[in-house]
Amino acid sequence: MCGRDRAATALKRRAFAAAVTATLTISSAHAGDEALVTYKSLTPDVALEAAQSAMKKCRDDGYQVAVAVVDRFGQPQVLLRDRYAGLPAADIATAKAYTALSFRRDTSELAKMVRDGQMDAGLARLPHIAMLAGALVIETGGTLVGGIGVSGAPGGDKDEACARAGLDAIRDKLDF
Repeated sequence: MCGRDRAATALKRRAFAAAVTATLTISSAHAGDEALVTYKSLTPDVALEAAQSAMKKCRDDGYQVAVAVVDRFGQPQVLLRDRYAGLPAADIATAKAYTALSFRRDTSELAKMVRDGQMDAGLARLPHIAMLAGALVIETGGTLVGGIGVSGAPGGDKDEACARAGLDAIRDKLDF
């Protein structure tokens, strides 16, 4: 290959590379709005405040419990377990919070739906799911940001009352 052919080939390659680069730049400029998402998330301090308030309510009522707050992705953000809470309480509280988040409903409502046959009971066999009362979704401005679950009180209704106290404690920080 002579020098002239090599120069022509190199020029073609550069032109092709420039065309590819231009195409990618143009397509990424149009996709730029769709390439990133923004979302709201609980701060660790607010999640901790909710968990502590829920635990305080249960302690005041004479119950030793575990409280879990999961973030919008279902990952535990805070987990508190009182000294004498039952051994499975921490896992159950976390599963309850995850369940509320996953189904976007309070778990007392989900448990009732399973009981009434409105929801397949088989869903309760999915990993990390607990169709038991005691967890609430955490929302702000119509956006789901997490879940709070409590386990260890003698009954899901009492667990839920403690979870509600935790949610009420941070309500003013969520509704802005």
